[in-house]
Amino acid sequence: MVATPTKAKYDIKDINLAPQGKQRIEWAAREMPVVRQLQERFAKEKPLEGIRVTACCHVTTETANLAIALKAAGADALLIASNPLSTQDDVAACLVADYDIPVYAIKGEDNATYHRHVQTALDHRPNIIIDDGSDVVATLIKERQHQMEDIIGTTEETTTGIVRLVAMLKDGVLTFPAMNVNDADTKHFFDNRYGTGQSTLDGIIRATNVLLAGKVAVVAGYGWCGKGVAMRARGLGANVIVTEIDPVRAIEAAMDGFRVMPMSEAAKQGDVFVTVTGNKHVIRPEHFEVMKDGAMVCNSGHFDIEIDLKSLGAKATEVKEVRNFTQKYTLPNGKAIVVLGEGRLINLAAAEGHPSAVMDMSFANQALACEYLVQNKGKLEPGIYNIPKELDQEIASLKLKAMGIEIDTLTPEQDEYINSWTVGT
Repeated sequence: MVATPTKAKYDIKDINLAPQGKQRIEWAAREMPVVRQLQERFAKEKPLEGIRVTACCHVTTETANLAIALKAAGADALLIASNPLSTQDDVAACLVADYDIPVYAIKGEDNATYHRHVQTALDHRPNIIIDDGSDVVATLIKERQHQMEDIIGTTEETTTGIVRLVAMLKDGVLTFPAMNVNDADTKHFFDNRYGTGQSTLDGIIRATNVLLAGKVAVVAGYGWCGKGVAMRARGLGANVIVTEIDPVRAIEAAMDGFRVMPMSEAAKQGDVFVTVTGNKHVIRPEHFEVMKDGAMVCNSGHFDIEIDLKSLGAKATEVKEVRNFTQKYTLPNGKAIVVLGEGRLINLAAAEGHPSAVMDMSFANQALACEYLVQNKGKLEPGIYNIPKELDQEIASLKLKAMGIEIDTLTPEQDEYINSWTVGT
C-alpha cells in the first residue's frame, strides 16, 4: 500500500511506484555512509530549520538520500529534475509518498515541462538553491529579481554551472554567494573521474550492448571527467584517442599513454565518441561527414548541445530508433551515425548515473555547503567560494572511517619540521 502524502505537491509519473523507489533508495543508502552520518547529526542539531531549499538535481536514489538528509536538518525542501532524461520515476514517487518532499520531475519530460518546473522551483521562494548547471539561478536573475533578497546563497555541482556563475559574477548580476561544490577535492577527484568514468561506459553498454574491446573510443576533453572515461574505456580494451583544446591537458593525455589529435582527424578513426567538455558543438557537421558507417556518438558532459544534433537531424534522410536510447541517423551518402541518449547525459539517460559510493562524498559536500551558507548568512560577499578545506577534510575522514581505512598522523617532531623555517636538514 502506498502512503498518501499529507502536504507535498508534486508532478511525477506515478505515485504507485513508491514502494519500488523506497527499496532502491535504501539500497543506495548502504553505500552512502557519509551522508548517513551527516543526516544523523542534522536530525539532532537542525541546522537548516525553517530554511527553504530548492534543489535542481538529477532525481536519482543518491539525490533522494541528500533530500532526506536536508529534511532531517529542518529544511523545507523541494526537488526538480535538472535533466529531462535523468529522473528515476520510482524515486520521485517515494520522496513524495514516504517523505512528504515535493518533487516535480518526470523521466522524458519535454522542454516546456522542464521550464515550468523551474518556475515552480522559484515559486517555492528558496533561501538556498542547489543547482546542477545553474538554470534555476539564471532564471532567478533574469526573471525573478524581486526574489533576490530571499537568497542566502547557492551551491553548484557541475563544471558547466561554475562556468555560468563566473560569467554572472563578471557581468555583475550575481548578488549573493555561490558555493563551488564541483571543485571540492572530495567531489571532482572522485565523482568526476571514477563516477563519470564507470557510469558513462555503463550507459553506453546498456544502450548498445556493444563490445568495447578492440574499438577506437574518442574522448573529447581531458578534464577530470574525460580522464575517468578514457581510463575506464582503456580498461575495457578500447584503443583511446583524446581530443583537447588545452595544451597542458593534451600533454597530460599523451603522457598517460593516449593518442592525442584534433577532432577532424579523430572523427575518421573513431567507433565510439564521448563528449565531456561542457561546451557546445564539439562534434559538428564536418565531423559527421567523415565518420565511419555506424559510428556511435554520445555525451557525458552536461547539456545536450555538445553534439550538434540539430545539424545532424537536418542532414539525415531518416531517423530511426533501433534500441532504447539509441537512434540511427541515415545520411544522404548512405552511412549511418548512431546517437545515444538523445545527446543528453548517457550515464543518466541509459543507466543510473554515478555509483552511490562516489555520490556519497559529492552530496556530503552539498549538505555541508548548505549548512555553511546558513552559518555565514550576511557575512559572505557576492562571489564564488570554494568548499572550506576543513569541510573537505572532514568528508574524506568520514569516508575513510566508513571504509575501515586508517592513516598516519604527524609526530610532534614532524609537525614542527614542516611548520618551521628554523629547523634545517
